[in-house]
Amino acid sequence: MQVYGTTLQSRLFLGTAGYPSPEALLQAIQSANVDVITVSLRREGSGGQGFRELLQQVKCRFLPNTAGCYSVKEAVTTAHMAREVFNTSWIKLEVIGHPDTLQPNPFALVEAAKILSQDGFQVFPYTTDDLIVAEKLLEAGCDVLMPWGAPIGSGQGLCHIEALQRMRHYFPQTPLIIDAGIGAPSHAALALEMGFDAVLLNTAVAQAQDPVAMAQAFALAVQAGHGAYHAGLMPKRDLAQASTPLFGLAEF
Repeated sequence: MQVYGTTLQSRLFLGTAGYPSPEALLQAIQSANVDVITVSLRREGSGGQGFRELLQQVKCRFLPNTAGCYSVKEAVTTAHMAREVFNTSWIKLEVIGHPDTLQPNPFALVEAAKILSQDGFQVFPYTTDDLIVAEKLLEAGCDVLMPWGAPIGSGQGLCHIEALQRMRHYFPQTPLIIDAGIGAPSHAALALEMGFDAVLLNTAVAQAQDPVAMAQAFALAVQAGHGAYHAGLMPKRDLAQASTPLFGLAEF
């Protein structure tokens, strides 16, 4: 998988918030064998240097995010601070528009994406499944899109499958990563079966009874979904179709 000129072996991006212990977090990352982990600047601020040093043990690439930002100014300022702290031009851009659904604000998102792209950032925008917003984000300089599957932390899976399918159809060359709402490995497998390039999740692993085992389950699901997509899924049919030939049957 190629993202901003970087080759990634894993199609699972893993968040780092809400784990029962630092040890569980490290073991989950290792169990999933991911290349990219997301981290909030707010989490870094609360954990200090120790939290960053903890994550550096796993040798993953950091994807800092602007979680909790509600305005363009706040998101841009947070992104600049994250670039200094984590020494990366990658940024997962979140500009929240609704406090209950945590739905992205598409107008502020596009504006912030344009500013950050011009400032040398490689932007991973958390967006909706709206095609017009997607086009505007690409025009703003984004090379990847991260549409939500469902509201953050809801575990609902892929709520608007037809809209996501249209997005995959309209942007065949753009890396598309499902971000938010993934609650079960089957949700992740379905996203990859639909042709999406990767999934990003946090809560489903961090709040599992066994985060380490769940992380591995998601890694296997992503591999299975990606393999199935490229192997070619059989089409759905309205009626049954026998898999055994009719000739050679006994006659009475």
